[in-house]
Amino acid sequence: MSLERCFLLDTTLREGEQFATARFTSSQRLAIAEALDAFGVEYIELTSPAASPQSARDLELIARHGLRARILAHVRCHLDDVRLAVEHGAQGVNLLYATSAQLRQASHGRSLDQIVEEAAKVIAYLHGHQVEIRFSCEDTFRTELHELIRIYRAVAALGIERIGLADTVGIATPRQVYDVVAQVRREVDCDIEFHGHNDAGCAIANAFCALEAGATHIDVTVLGIGERNGIASLGGMVARLATFNPDLVARYDLTLLPELDRMLAEMVGVSIPFDAPISSPYAFHHKAGLHTKAVLADPRSYEVLDPAAFGRTRTVAVAHRLVGWHAIAERARELGIYLNEAAAREAAARIKALGDEHELDSTSVDEILYEYAE
Repeated sequence: MSLERCFLLDTTLREGEQFATARFTSSQRLAIAEALDAFGVEYIELTSPAASPQSARDLELIARHGLRARILAHVRCHLDDVRLAVEHGAQGVNLLYATSAQLRQASHGRSLDQIVEEAAKVIAYLHGHQVEIRFSCEDTFRTELHELIRIYRAVAALGIERIGLADTVGIATPRQVYDVVAQVRREVDCDIEFHGHNDAGCAIANAFCALEAGATHIDVTVLGIGERNGIASLGGMVARLATFNPDLVARYDLTLLPELDRMLAEMVGVSIPFDAPISSPYAFHHKAGLHTKAVLADPRSYEVLDPAAFGRTRTVAVAHRLVGWHAIAERARELGIYLNEAAAREAAARIKALGDEHELDSTSVDEILYEYAE
């Protein structure tokens, strides 16, 4: 995986709007786009302008707003939809066509030859305009591999920037994603985009495997919101890349990520998940005595990410029965109190005993520490 060929495509304004409680106003859409652009994502994908009159107006507003990110429209592989995208200023057009046997039967009823034929007409039209073109096989991982290869070869030969592999129902495993992407990588010369749903909890793992196998673009949303239980989250993908190689996320303003998550959580009426990488209130929270001793000596012992890089600070919890004396001594120092080892151990033992009896709070713990001050 190379730094130059690893791009984040944020689809909060398309996939994210399909989340159960999402209904963004025009001003919210613009605010999201501006925040994503400030963070530094390379692409922002919006809902098809054919979806509603306001969707079309908002695409034009954002596409002509002068953002650094390329503004994409996600549309059916249909000339009417594509014309609307071009007319409303899209800098890239993301075409999709359902290719699995299940969706071909339930959705459009076309054969593989008909899919390629229609794609050729649409792509020929787009070649007359200065837009980036991506063609994606919807429900990639329930499509027979030989059929996928047949379509991707034909479409790539028409001259497009990217093909897309979509785990539309979240059925793929990391090993399967790696194998399929690697096979497709051997067959086409253009870039490869991966879009992975989280129905089985594998969205981030699958996206990372796609990169390892040769994908170049990964679809994400803020907080991972999307249809059903969503796709790979922006924060989760950043965390995964940063722990693998910090250079892969050096181009982004990482300190903006927690605020992005807070903003979206408020807009869609949810709490930031307790296990959200980076932005969770507990992401850098240390509690067990064994952990706190080590992390106070060397934060890298239990932190693979530096909270300061994301504008966060670590928390060393002391108001509980698992507390260790090193954490007590550190809390005392924060209060301007010096406790020698014996005093810190005695205070810790007292707090542990109280913690066995009832819930503690930081105020009561601090009062105990003042009692032991020299």
